[in-house]
Amino acid sequence: MLRNKIINLTVRDVRFPTSLEQHGSDAMHTDPDYSVAYVVIETTNAELKGYGLTFTVGKGTEIVVCAVKALSSLVVGRTLEEIVSNFRGFYRLLSSDGQMRWIGPEKGVIQLATAAILNAVWDLWARAEGKPLWKLLVDMDPAQLIRCIDFRYITDALTEQEALDILIKAREGNQTREEQMLREGYPAYTTSCAWLGYTDQQLTQLCSDALAQGWTKFKVKVGADIQDDIRRCGLIRKMIGPNNILMVDANQRWDVAEAVAWVTSLAEFRPLWIEEPTCPDDILGHAFISKALAPIGIGVATGEQCHNRVMFKQFLQASALQFVQIDSCRVGSVNENLAIVLMAAKFNVPVCPHAGGVGLCELVQHLILFDYIAVSASLHNRMCEYVDHLHEHFRSPTNIRNACYMPPTDPGFSCEMLEESVQKHQFPDGEVWKNIRKQDK
Repeated sequence: MLRNKIINLTVRDVRFPTSLEQHGSDAMHTDPDYSVAYVVIETTNAELKGYGLTFTVGKGTEIVVCAVKALSSLVVGRTLEEIVSNFRGFYRLLSSDGQMRWIGPEKGVIQLATAAILNAVWDLWARAEGKPLWKLLVDMDPAQLIRCIDFRYITDALTEQEALDILIKAREGNQTREEQMLREGYPAYTTSCAWLGYTDQQLTQLCSDALAQGWTKFKVKVGADIQDDIRRCGLIRKMIGPNNILMVDANQRWDVAEAVAWVTSLAEFRPLWIEEPTCPDDILGHAFISKALAPIGIGVATGEQCHNRVMFKQFLQASALQFVQIDSCRVGSVNENLAIVLMAAKFNVPVCPHAGGVGLCELVQHLILFDYIAVSASLHNRMCEYVDHLHEHFRSPTNIRNACYMPPTDPGFSCEMLEESVQKHQFPDGEVWKNIRKQDK
């Protein structure tokens, strides 16, 4: 690896007007415009750049951009080699700046900004090594990988030695699992059929198309109206048949008791899980819901708005979830997701990542491949979310075959966007947004 000094970091506000067609709509986010704070890192090697992003749903992206700019002084001037040789220390530098951490720490806008920067750094590292990120992680010596993780605050749930033991144990058979993934891909489920704002006609057509394409796992957005949910879940269950998998997602809509009652009313449709049934910060509330729904065979899934590894630790310790939903941008990038994946392995809870949005599928596919090949060695009750939106804006878009993620082969973290797409969708002065303002007048 050459000495690569970081000489510039830029960030842009890129938004896609998905609200116009209700893509991404759910019980709490009725008009999302899928967006990113898009980071590009330049080095003294003109041929080597790193690309990263963090996901938002429109308004507020400009605040994340400001936070990225505020953190950029901690990045520019360092070499890639300096960063990765002490990646734990670099993670702490970004997340624990004596003044900046006050507006976190390790949560909210500051953590989203940290994720965008670190995603770009990991992309840079993988490109420098000529490997897709999942392969960089799989090939990494377990001791080196452990040094990328900040274990502060989680050693009561997972020590460094326990994490190292998990990685060493999983080396048995990892080559066979890697070959399996390259051949078959990682199982996915679709959320594209049943956004809350879709009409029954849209839902029926999209579900029919997905079945024809080989999809067997479907998620339905719920939570706005109980009778509407019963009707829509009944429609989907009838279409997909008794043997395919159904999940439901309330996006934090309910109070705790309300969640139990509402989901019980949907039990006849046999959902595998209820996702985000209540406030994403309410660990004890999730534990109550998990215990109440266990007798009817419905698990609780959450994590896409879980701030950091410490919250995941508590969710696991409290048996408050049965499915861990890591997100590639909500927590502190790969570094923190490594900790979460390893904790989930210790507690024997399946990881089923949150994806969709814009760029999330491209990013998280690397993490779930790593989890299967190098950590969990299991596909039982495991699947990765897929949403069929906006992939055409990426240089290395996801490749779905037979309802499975096929492992990326291009070096990097797969989140480099096409420059033409970035310029057209840059907010507020890109061509797309200028045209929307004209139409609004």
